[in-house]
This record gives sequence, structure tokens and C-alpha cells, in this order.
Amino acid sequence: MSDHEPQTAIRCAVVALNGGPSDPRIVRLAIDLARPSKSILVGVHVVEIDWTLPLDADVAGRSEDTQRVLDLAEQIADHARYRIEPVLLQARDVGAALVDEATERSADLLILGLPYRKRFGGDFAIGRTIPYVLKNAPCAVWVVRDPIPEEGP
Repeated sequence: MSDHEPQTAIRCAVVALNGGPSDPRIVRLAIDLARPSKSILVGVHVVEIDWTLPLDADVAGRSEDTQRVLDLAEQIADHARYRIEPVLLQARDVGAALVDEATERSADLLILGLPYRKRFGGDFAIGRTIPYVLKNAPCAVWVVRDPIPEEGP
């Protein structure tokens, strides 16, 4: 393959799970992408630990919400007859943890969901995690933005 041919086969994709409404969508997209090449899918949920606690404090392990995020991804994968490896991380910064995980696994792709939300004043808000990942990830990055919600009656 020359340098100009697009690489279509993915060996490993990291799917960033944030517990929001975009998680089911990005898990299904990842499965659809991974299935033809039987790629490894890793579903990563990062619990951000503030500086008042030690990084190894057992915060995430005690949270039902945290386990729910990973369980939902596994259920979607099971329903699609595919496997996603659930990974729970605790970190000071979500973006850095996702980049580190993608780097450690030599991932070809990092997939993130982006809820459609606006800041006070009406500007679209992208947050700080996605810019960090776009700037620092060693692999391709897909950002899947949620649809714009319909206005109420």
C-alpha cells in the first residue's frame, strides 16, 4: 500500500464512553466499523478524580453509575454479537487518559461522542476533552456529535 492509499482496516479502536446519550450511538458505529476486519474494540470510561483525593482512591469501583456505563456498552455489543472490552480508568484529566489508553493499545482509531449543548449566551460548546484528544492522540479520531435537539412547540 502506498502512502496515498487510505487505510480502511482498523485493528483496534478505543471508544470513549461518557455515560451520556451518545454512548449507544458510538458503540453501534464502532461495531459496524470493526466487524468486517474483526477489530478489537475497547470501551473506556474515565472517572475524573479531583486533586482533593488520591488518584488511587476507590471512587469509580463504588459507583453504580460507573458500572452502568460499561454494562450498557457490553449489552449493546452482546446484542450485536460483538465483543467490547470494558475498561474503567481513574484520572485527573479525561482527555489525557483517553490518549494514554489509545497509545498504550496502539489503537488505530479513537471514537468520542459529543453532546450538542450550548453555553450561556447560545454558543455551541465543545468542552476541553475533545480539543485535547484532537491535538494529542497518536491515531485517527472520530468525533460523533449528537443531533441538534428539536425545538419544543
